[in-house]
Amino acid sequence: MRKYLFIISLFGFSQMHAQLAYQGAEMGLEPYVGFSNIGGSVGGELKYAVRLSENLLVGPSFRLQRNWSNNLGLQSNMTTWGGGVFAHYRYQEIIFGGLEFQYLNSPFSFVNPLEVVKPWSPNLMVGGGFYLKLSDKIRLNAALFYDVINAPNSPFRSSYNFKIKNEYGQVVRILPIIYRITFFIPIDQQ
Repeated sequence: MRKYLFIISLFGFSQMHAQLAYQGAEMGLEPYVGFSNIGGSVGGELKYAVRLSENLLVGPSFRLQRNWSNNLGLQSNMTTWGGGVFAHYRYQEIIFGGLEFQYLNSPFSFVNPLEVVKPWSPNLMVGGGFYLKLSDKIRLNAALFYDVINAPNSPFRSSYNFKIKNEYGQVVRILPIIYRITFFIPIDQQ
């Protein structure tokens, strides 16, 4: 099955390559602030997007985030940092779909604060949302992303917003879905 997917993707990329060329660049800024009664996070992500067609943007990203917690009376804090890559496809300047992979230094388990985890957390986000052209100089992506890997030490765990409750109102599951708001500023028009 993997072979077939690989061959299909190679064929698709080879067909797409003929239509792709550098058409400019954009700088993306994704601020993040999250608080609760047991902790919080402040930080953001910087993205450099290369526009390969009118609708396709790809590039690297860098995230820096400060987290703190007072879970079960245990006070802790850490700085999460790391890099990744992303690809966004915009459709008719209204909506977009995206795939983002990040490898973040996050040695703290958000599931169990006493658990020892690997210091690096892989995160693969798949999602999409609205793309708004606010002006000639500012564009906005407002989206929902699903964390496919959902690592125990993912720094995004504290941001998961969608909860499934049982008939008694108790939370039985938290879906790994986050919202993201990213501002893009064109820096090179071709």
